[in-house]
Parts: sequence; C-alpha cells; structure tokens
Amino acid sequence: MTEGPSDGIDYTCNNESNPQHLFRTVFQPLVYGVVFFLGLIGNGLLLTVLLKRRRNLRITEIFLLHLALADLLLLITLPFAVTQGVAGWLFGNFLCKLIGLINRLNLVCGSLLLACIGFDRYLAIVHAIPSLQTRRPRTVHLTCALLWLLCLFLTIPNMVFLSVEKNNHTKLSCNYNNYGTHANNWKLTRRLIEHLLCFFLPLVTMVYCYTSVIITLCQSQKSLEKQGAIRLALLVTLVFCLCWLPYNVTTFMRTLVEVGAVSEQNCHGRASLEQAIIVTETIGFSHCCLNPILYAFIGVRFRRDLLQLLAKMKCLRVCLSGLRITNVSSVSVSEAVTTTTSSQYI
Repeated sequence: MTEGPSDGIDYTCNNESNPQHLFRTVFQPLVYGVVFFLGLIGNGLLLTVLLKRRRNLRITEIFLLHLALADLLLLITLPFAVTQGVAGWLFGNFLCKLIGLINRLNLVCGSLLLACIGFDRYLAIVHAIPSLQTRRPRTVHLTCALLWLLCLFLTIPNMVFLSVEKNNHTKLSCNYNNYGTHANNWKLTRRLIEHLLCFFLPLVTMVYCYTSVIITLCQSQKSLEKQGAIRLALLVTLVFCLCWLPYNVTTFMRTLVEVGAVSEQNCHGRASLEQAIIVTETIGFSHCCLNPILYAFIGVRFRRDLLQLLAKMKCLRVCLSGLRITNVSSVSVSEAVTTTTSSQYI
C-alpha cells in the first residue's frame, strides 16, 4: 500500500534546494518517531493483556490479537524507513529483502484483519442466532492462519525484486532494482493489489457491515450503550478512511504518470507529488498506533484488565489509591455481543 522503505523513486531536480529533503530528514523522522513510540506502547499493552487470558479470548479479541501482532511488526520497519530517508540504506541486501517483506506482509494482513473485525461485528449483531455455530474460536484461528498465508504468498515477490544499489545521489537505496522491467511490472502490480486489499476491500466491508450494525441497533430499544456503539462504528470507519484515502489517491496519481496515462509532469510537479506521497504515507502509518485506541482501549473489559495488570506491576499504586474501578456506560463495537436472550455492548 505505502511505498515504505522499499521504494526509492526520486523525482527531484536538485536535492539540496527541494523541500523533499526537508520532509525526509525532519518531518518524516519526527512523525514516525511519535507513531513508533505510541504504537509500540499501545499494541504492546494490547498484546500483553490478550495473551494473559489467551485461553478465554472472545471471537473479536482473537482478531485483535493478530491485528496487534501485525501492527507491531509493521512498526519495526519504520526506523529502517527513516534511516534510508536520512542516510540511505545501511543494512545490507538481506535486511533489504526481509524488511520489504515484513512491511508489505503486515500492512496487507493488518488491513484485512480490520475487515474481519467489521464482518465479525456484523455476524454477532445483525445475524446473532444463525452465526452462533460458525463463530467459534477454532474457526477464527484457522481464518487468521489462512489470512497470514495468503498475505505471505502475495508479498513474497518483494524479496525477489528488492536489492541495494546506489541512487542518483550516490546513497545506497533499497529498491526494486533486480530484473529490470519485471521489477517495474511487479511494482505496479503490487500497488494494484494493495489498493484493492489494503483499502477498497476493507473500506467497503467496514461501511457495509457497520452500516448494518447501526441500522440494527437503531431498530432496537435505544440506550446509552447502543448510542456509544453507533458512534464508535462511525469513528472506526471514518478514521480508516481519513488515514488511508489521501495516500491511495497520491499513489494512484503516481501510477498514472508512470504508465503514461497522464502526461509527463515537469520537475517541480514530480517533486510535489513525491512530497505528497511522503506526507500521506506518514499519515497512513499513523493508523498503527490508533488501532489499539479504537478497538480495545475504549472497551470496558480491556480497560479493567489493563488497570489490573498495571496495578500488579506497581506502576499505578499511587494513582489507584482510592480509585474504585466501576462499571461504566462506555461501549466498544469490538466487544459488542448479541445473544438469544440479551444484548451486551460492553
């Protein structure tokens, strides 16, 4: 989906006078540093809490476990992307291929897991009774395993075409250098696959599923819990769209230029497009640190388990003195479960 650490296309005329250098050496490292720090903490806490009760995970929590793992592995690639933007690729050919594979694998898998979470909420709330037999932990684990294998199959060609060579500014660059035209064809094919699997398919799935969830909740008896579930469903879809739509638009424009569908731009226009890609890819990667907030931290059960974990670690002994953990009316779509007798939204 994003160009990440594996693309090094440079459309600038003068590297020293073009603002793109400032974007790569100041803006991108700063934002990636914040995303890396927040994402590492958020997804790390989410993974820790879920693994502590791994034998009693709910269906959606299994998806959340795999999503946290995908986000963590994706975050690991950010320091490599920053280093390449500032000083070139310094890590050798093997890590070039490995990081390129990890970046693409977890980006595709993370997006598809978001679609799975939306579909699971759709089954749990809209089709509660018919889905009871299919929504089993073993089925979910098998689904996630097949999903990882599919994403691995789709991203393995990155290891074949990626290699380290010097770019126009004599810096080493991890890019699609191997096999010439075939590498360029794969790069365009990869973008098409990622447009479909990383953005359009998850977005369409989330819009349809969460719209059905909202309609179902609106038709039932209203409550603060259900209103919170509706707000969160809208928020999840909106945040995903805001994070990834700008990048998909800019990379699509770049593809049109490269295949000749749009007339060749001058150097200034190409540099502006490259800067837009740097900014929008950074916004897209920030979704990694937002996932734990959207899908877990809002949930009452997760907050309770997190506070208990931190209390045991003696991290919140002072803050928790006199604090009583009570049931609140906050709600998480990811924890909303409809049964044959009642509906629970916490």
